[in-house]
Amino acid sequence: MQKLWTKNFTIITIGSAISMLGNMVSGFAIGLLVLEKTNSTFLYSLFMVFYNMPKIIAPLMAGPIVDRFPRRKIIYTLDFISATIYLFIFLALNADHFNFVVMLAVCLLIGSIDGIYTVAYESFYPNLISKGNFRKAYSISSMLMPLASFMTPVAAAVYNALGTLAPLFLFNSATFLVAAIFETQIKHSEEGRDNTKSTNIKQYIDDFRQGFKYMKSEKALIVITSYFFVCNMAGGVMNTMLLPFFKNNAHLFSHIAIDVITLYTLITTTGLAGRFVGGLIHYKYKYPADKKFLIAICVYFACATSDGIKLWLPVPVMFVVFFLVGIISVTSFNIRISATQSYVPDTVRGRFNGTFQMITTMGTLTGQLVAGSLGEFLPERTVLLGMMMLNITAIYLIMFRHRNEVKPLYNRDV
Repeated sequence: MQKLWTKNFTIITIGSAISMLGNMVSGFAIGLLVLEKTNSTFLYSLFMVFYNMPKIIAPLMAGPIVDRFPRRKIIYTLDFISATIYLFIFLALNADHFNFVVMLAVCLLIGSIDGIYTVAYESFYPNLISKGNFRKAYSISSMLMPLASFMTPVAAAVYNALGTLAPLFLFNSATFLVAAIFETQIKHSEEGRDNTKSTNIKQYIDDFRQGFKYMKSEKALIVITSYFFVCNMAGGVMNTMLLPFFKNNAHLFSHIAIDVITLYTLITTTGLAGRFVGGLIHYKYKYPADKKFLIAICVYFACATSDGIKLWLPVPVMFVVFFLVGIISVTSFNIRISATQSYVPDTVRGRFNGTFQMITTMGTLTGQLVAGSLGEFLPERTVLLGMMMLNITAIYLIMFRHRNEVKPLYNRDV
């Protein structure tokens, strides 16, 4: 087995960790900003829809481009642009200017950038992993976001102390800038992609068709993508319901000595801490290759069941469940992403990732719309429980019933 910590892998890992610090802050700050300014679960969910809507088209359209042009340049260019956008938000809020329509437009732009960036990053990242180290590399990758999760309670503390969200966006701008500078230092040959003169509309359409042709020929990838449409739909409901649940049901937590926003950040951060522990376990412990599919199915079921009931639990138990779900969810994530990214050829990886991101984002978007619509007249916990029951059904009908197609892909030593 070759050394994992090559120079390029180290650089992209550090760059990702830095940008995630800002992403944790901005994700909390933007959601809270819209919810406080509108005081509406529907408008809050509409905002999330506008953020995710371009992720349906952008990844799909970006796939052929990502497979042909230098992915490294795409990654750091988008990070420079993101730094500029968050600086603009800081300046606007610092001048006490907030316009919901303008914010929706900005979210469309951010969503488009994130959609393209995700495809470029996920297609480039495997090329920086030395042979035989996919499991360890994705374990490290899965630990970065939980490691950055401590920024959420810090952001909440800053907001409570200053009474404004503006400084948080300045911090996010700075992190994207630093991450982009790090990413410019990656030295990796991407022969066959940096050839803009040979690329035209006809070539783009041909590349686009080849990507779909490849997907149609791989039944296991179709099954996995289909299930994660439903899984992300359930996740979209959960992520949309959490903050409104705590904010709208403060009376349930009146016995807690902290405000509900801080409680929300602490509980969600506990889930991320679980993901860090799970990533560490996955890095140290190698699961039997022939049991990976079985492990993944069990984790899917356990996560869906826990997510459906955790908001009904007493607060101490809720903390424990969030933590445990975080631990086990990393296992299924690593099994899925290391298996698919090591299996799909580099020449079509961008198009596969673009298609996968498009379909799963449609699931997230659907879930957010369902949450926003039903959340106006049904309790958040009831909506979440119903969606997780649908998720459990999909685990059986899609993944388990098509196990003969997925098993050979999952049960590999990577």
